[in-house]
Amino acid sequence: MGRLSVDLCGITLDNPVIPASGTFGFGYEFAELYDINVLGTFSFKGTTRDSRFGNPTPRIAECPMGMINAVGLQNPGVDKVISEELPKLKKCFHKKVMANVSGFSVEDYAYTCERLDKEEQVGWLEVNVSCPNVHGGGMSFGTDPAAAAEVTKAVRAVTTKPIIIKLSPNVTDVVSIAKACEDAGADGISLINTLLGMRIDLRTRRPVIANKMGGFSGPAIFPVAVRMVYQVANAVKIPVVGMGGVSTAEDVIEMMLAGATAVEVGAANLTDPFVCKDIINDLPRVMDKYGINDLKSIIGGVR
Repeated sequence: MGRLSVDLCGITLDNPVIPASGTFGFGYEFAELYDINVLGTFSFKGTTRDSRFGNPTPRIAECPMGMINAVGLQNPGVDKVISEELPKLKKCFHKKVMANVSGFSVEDYAYTCERLDKEEQVGWLEVNVSCPNVHGGGMSFGTDPAAAAEVTKAVRAVTTKPIIIKLSPNVTDVVSIAKACEDAGADGISLINTLLGMRIDLRTRRPVIANKMGGFSGPAIFPVAVRMVYQVANAVKIPVVGMGGVSTAEDVIEMMLAGATAVEVGAANLTDPFVCKDIINDLPRVMDKYGINDLKSIIGGVR
């Protein structure tokens, strides 16, 4: 194991850098630009039981130090992900991939996870109970400890692979929700998903996004993410995957000091498709600068 390697729920990653779901497609698109096997892994496009067209356009609004999106979980559905997307991915990515799963009912989550659990290439199931861009599902499960625990238990009952529950920052007490998921059988926690945001067009006096509100991401939310990762990592005994505004190797180190075992990079992929590769290449320099011999030694190492 090298100085960049970490262990995430029993699976070794060559490095802790993971492109976040919704910003990296199913991977093979980025494989046309560089060898994506340099990544620790990646979390593929949020997948639901049935296909989804997503929200009406416009879906994107620019903001200082970030962006708002309301894509709405557009995806071909779990059956086509298994029959079409994963075979294409297997040709260019030779590591375990993280499957991101969303749903509109507990039964949806269980069904989709059970199907993906049977796929050899899937290493982890990242169960998203925190999407702010859909109605009647997603975030509604992640804002209440009991509801998040119910989803976790249902998924745990039908899967053997590590379950990582992805939590929302749009709550007053993220720690209680994380602990409820841990008690219900989660193997890890990932956070934060996007903050709920909104922009208004001054000329039309209408919301910029057709959905009115959407998920705010980018460098502006990084301090919020670090705080929540720190709080959760100090409250649970399972690994935490940190994300939210990460765009540099220094950001990765800061997230890991706060308690993250691995770090996802989201919005930055949309402005620079090479950002994850560049972060990985830059990590040894930053580690040397701050006297870090190996990344495992700094997890939760904030004084």
